[in-house]
Amino acid sequence: MAVRHRLIRKPPAEVWEVLSDVERYGDWVVGAAQAQVGAGQWPELGATLRYEIRIGPFTLHNRTVVRRSEPTTVLELEADSGPLGTARIAMELRPWGEHTLIIFDEHPLRGAGGALHNGLLDAAQQVRHRVMLGRLARLCEAGEGPPRTTRGRPRPRRA
Repeated sequence: MAVRHRLIRKPPAEVWEVLSDVERYGDWVVGAAQAQVGAGQWPELGATLRYEIRIGPFTLHNRTVVRRSEPTTVLELEADSGPLGTARIAMELRPWGEHTLIIFDEHPLRGAGGALHNGLLDAAQQVRHRVMLGRLARLCEAGEGPPRTTRGRPRPRRA
């Protein structure tokens, strides 16, 4: 099971605002591209989001469903990666003084992902989650995302 946490120097309402913005989804979710609402009002219960995940030469067409939504405190999702199966993704936003402690928990539910789950995959998830939470923190703390290209992906940052 891959669980990480990160302190974000913004209140939970501002972090929730970024999590609720479909246009910013690809800015913080590693590998996600072309996110769009499939059904409902994101991130209300039952709403769906469709997007692509690119892993090297492979492209997965994913669908994520909101399974639990308590604005400014809890967002739980079920990500469906087709043949790879589904995963539960839970984000808890805890007030931490004036800031937010986000606890990010992801683990497989069904399909090949659950059958093949092992310590090596957990280690890879930890690296991915560290990057994702870092991106999320930067988006929240900067107050606005990086300039977007016409394809919906952030422009590369200059060193």
